[in-house]
Amino acid sequence: MRLPPILVAEDARIAALAEYDLVDSAPAPAFAQIVALAARLFQVPTAFVSLLDRDRQVFHAKVGLSLCETDREVAFCSHTVAQTDVLVILDATLDPRFHDNPLVTGPPHIRFYAGIPLQAPSGHAVGTLCLADTRPRNSFSDADRQILRQLADLTLDRLELRRLEVAQRASQSRFVQIASTSPDGIVCADATGHITFWNAAAERIFGYSAAEALGHAIDLIVPERMRGGHGGGLHRVAGGGKPRLLGKTVELPARHKDSTEFPIELSLSRWEEQGRAAFGAIVRDIRERRANEDRLFRLAHLDPLTELPNRAVLCERLTEIVTAGRAVSVLIFDLDGFKEINDSHGHATGDAALKAMAARLLACVRPIDTVSRLGGDEFVVLMPDIGDPLRAAEVADTIIAAVAEPFEHEGQTLRLGTSVGIAMAPAHGDSADDLLSCADLALYQAKGDGRHCHRLFTPVLRQQAQRVRSCRDELGRAVERGEFVLFYQPQVRLSDGSLVGAEALIRWQHPDRGLLAPAAFLDVLDTSCYAAPVGNWVLRTACTQAAAWREAGAPEFRIGVNLCSAQVQRGDLAETVRATLLDTGFPAAGLELEITENIVLRHDAEMVAALRSLREAGVGIAFDDYGTGYASLSLLKRFPLTRLKIDRSFVTGMLTSHQDVTIVRAILQLGHGFKLEVIAEGIETEAEHARLRAKGCQEGQGYLFGKPMPADVFANRFGLGFRQASRGMSAAV
Repeated sequence: MRLPPILVAEDARIAALAEYDLVDSAPAPAFAQIVALAARLFQVPTAFVSLLDRDRQVFHAKVGLSLCETDREVAFCSHTVAQTDVLVILDATLDPRFHDNPLVTGPPHIRFYAGIPLQAPSGHAVGTLCLADTRPRNSFSDADRQILRQLADLTLDRLELRRLEVAQRASQSRFVQIASTSPDGIVCADATGHITFWNAAAERIFGYSAAEALGHAIDLIVPERMRGGHGGGLHRVAGGGKPRLLGKTVELPARHKDSTEFPIELSLSRWEEQGRAAFGAIVRDIRERRANEDRLFRLAHLDPLTELPNRAVLCERLTEIVTAGRAVSVLIFDLDGFKEINDSHGHATGDAALKAMAARLLACVRPIDTVSRLGGDEFVVLMPDIGDPLRAAEVADTIIAAVAEPFEHEGQTLRLGTSVGIAMAPAHGDSADDLLSCADLALYQAKGDGRHCHRLFTPVLRQQAQRVRSCRDELGRAVERGEFVLFYQPQVRLSDGSLVGAEALIRWQHPDRGLLAPAAFLDVLDTSCYAAPVGNWVLRTACTQAAAWREAGAPEFRIGVNLCSAQVQRGDLAETVRATLLDTGFPAAGLELEITENIVLRHDAEMVAALRSLREAGVGIAFDDYGTGYASLSLLKRFPLTRLKIDRSFVTGMLTSHQDVTIVRAILQLGHGFKLEVIAEGIETEAEHARLRAKGCQEGQGYLFGKPMPADVFANRFGLGFRQASRGMSAAV
């Protein structure tokens, strides 16, 4: 009975696997090194070499895996050996072939898998080299596939060496049979050191044909400076001496026919022929493998651009230091102005800048220190055995000065800056993650303090970070449950005290901490993903309420709404405001958008066009807290403003400070000169009211006229009646 082709092919594949005698053997160190390198390169917890026997999968070498073998039918690798290239499963739970596989639903809980078949010279796939992770991935790039192929090539090199060694142990005839088709060079010699066998691969490796090599001394392929040593060793073994290299794999220099030297890997064996010793050597040209190994090693350990140690090496060294209980200073920093160089001059210039900075950083530290690039423009310096903050600060200042020096690239003079965050062990942490986190918090503080400086970590920074994290977590709940509310502070005409409008101010009705003012959460909200949705909710709610009050007896009522940075950054500010006015029926002339200096400086270009469009539609634009920051007078020319708001600090100080009086007078004169209205904030006393009115200020707001209050309280106080102005916040957002 003739067997089906598929069974014949499987029999041939199992026979090919048997040539390696690996299924029940302990893994060689070389295989363990390859899987460890694979796990590191791809940042996965698990990597392994799997051998596919007829009914089982055997994990020959592995990291991150407790299993020794599995049934063949559940093995991912059964699918891998059925193809010729990499098999990638980004999320096994979404793949109909694997979603109910016991290796997915139970330990080791595989979600991501990538495997490549290991093909014997016969073309049969005897096993696989695989990666696995409990976390899914969204991609596995062409570059990733190429690296996995190169790792597979290294594995196949070791496998082929094993196959030839097994054949040598079996019989000389079996060895010669395999040698004739092996991609490795096979060279045999007699007891006198003369070549008796020379396969096709040896011809390719050394450049000599079989006819040229047979009968010649083995010194034919030995560099001249080493000749005599090999032959002498063969004669010694033939005479009964103990073989030093027998059964070992060593690397040696060899000589090509054209006299060039190159490295080979050699495995030597011995047998008897007609009572006399004979020798066989498996030879491999390892130049390409060394290049691949070097490239893969560098990928696993070094940043490819700067050739500085990467994050993995940094964390290993830092963990080693703190585990040993040694002191260490950790300095973390990034490059101010790098994005502008990258954007304006191109990525090639940006890369040159990073290389230049890496060289400067190395010049600032000791040979035993570690300078690492974490990615982008972020760097870290580890200084072992330095626990003195003053010494760390000196190095930080040296780095700041070195980075600030201009550098030349293709005829251009470019400049960068940096700030440095410092953390120290054991004072600030006992793990790599803790210390890097502390240094990062200190860097954030340095940036907030004006940049181009260093800051040492303090526990207060961690407390602030914890507050931010806690607040950010609670913000999502606040949006979902509609915990934000709007309060309204009246704005009046100073000449007669009549109501002209209100500023809408957000509050958080926290379920545990009560009513929170913006100072408790606004900084976190502004940098969260909820900033723009909440800002748009404020705009819609305020316009809806103001429209209701216009109908209730205040036909000229104006509402002021503060913009946040995220609303501008989205790029659809003008469209959003127009849609809101249309939906709420509120006239554009009744809305006044308030902008601050921070928003202006971050989004100058984006804002100008949007605000001009809105101003043309009739919306008012107020500059809040004018005079408290660094805003130049040119902003009054570029931005389509309608109102300046005098900050409360000047209002409070004007009764006792000549300087504050001068600033208030200057703002009023600017408003008059630019034909802008002016409103003063923070008026709390009749004296302040009188002084501002006397100086020609038209409008004001402050506790003297009313604190921020809920809509119903505001309506009752000003006789506007009250009705619910909008739906809940969570629905609107």
